[in-house]
Amino acid sequence: MKQIKLNLLLVAIAFTVVLASCHKDKINPQPDKPSASRLGLYVLNQGVFQSNNSTLTYYDYTTKQLTPDIYSSANGEGLGDTGNDIGIYGAKMYIVVNYSNVVEIVNPKTSKLIKKISFKDDKQNGRQPRSIAFYKNNAFITSYDGTVAVLDTATLTVSKYINVGRNPEQLVVSNDKLYVANSGGLSFGNPDNTVSVIDLNTLTETKKITVISNPVSIVADTYGHVYVLSLGITDYSSGVPVVVKKPGMSIIDNKNDVSISQTDLNLGFSVPMAVQGDFVYYVTADNKIAAYNAKTQTPAQANFISDGTVITSAYSVTADPLTGEIFIGDAKDYNSNGTLYAFDKTGKKEYSITTGISPGKVAFVNK
Repeated sequence: MKQIKLNLLLVAIAFTVVLASCHKDKINPQPDKPSASRLGLYVLNQGVFQSNNSTLTYYDYTTKQLTPDIYSSANGEGLGDTGNDIGIYGAKMYIVVNYSNVVEIVNPKTSKLIKKISFKDDKQNGRQPRSIAFYKNNAFITSYDGTVAVLDTATLTVSKYINVGRNPEQLVVSNDKLYVANSGGLSFGNPDNTVSVIDLNTLTETKKITVISNPVSIVADTYGHVYVLSLGITDYSSGVPVVVKKPGMSIIDNKNDVSISQTDLNLGFSVPMAVQGDFVYYVTADNKIAAYNAKTQTPAQANFISDGTVITSAYSVTADPLTGEIFIGDAKDYNSNGTLYAFDKTGKKEYSITTGISPGKVAFVNK
């Protein structure tokens, strides 16, 4: 998700398309933030599934200007269909566009396209790329065809595909290993329930770890833990949703690669997650931002937001490691422009900016 998950892909079809306008707006964030080290931030707006209306919002910290669709402005064409993930590594920014079956590589300072890489198999079937992570001059990209692509960040070519589980979603690097959440989300009633472990020296899968069914989101802390949020199993065959297996969080020990904890949680169909310092933040079914203490391994807060700010449809959670800020993307109705909220370490709102449809991921640009 979100990154979106399979459930959200299906829900999104029902919404009509409202395109974000392409103009610049003045906004007024609180005066001491963002950090002077930051040039600005990008918001990848997913758009409506199969509507080809993903956009890239840019907020410039120096000029205090917002550009709702900077990719189109810089390249004379749209970003594509269902932008699912974004990341800056070195001097390049990588944008994973799921339903368009491409990874777009751009200059993060100008948003100009450097290269567009097609993600199709030998039969020209779309692989449906989902999420991206980086390690030692390689980008690793999951695709719904059950693979992780290894992309050389110097030559911008795929050197190999690593087979993992069914319909892999997010992935994270921890303890020199790559952990991949295998959702199996395309198999209704029979999702996957594993996390693949990939040795980053040999670039091979070494193990599958059993977790709660339909794992989607995955992050790692500095204490040797990998956190996995899963959607569980819901039976829709009768027309009335029936929970067969509850959603929840699995915690993996990255030394022994075993699941040391599995806890049922009140989660919805959107399960973004982020780590900041000692805390893991995730979205609950009632659009609260819960916090889990990674150091003590105990629940910390039922709702991180402390000033009464209401989030309608929490769609993304992003932490800025330089400022300690937590950014929440609110998709509102998944059909019109959303909002990105910035909160300080205490959960108080600092400012907000208008985004495109379904603000999914955030990337920070340094000066």
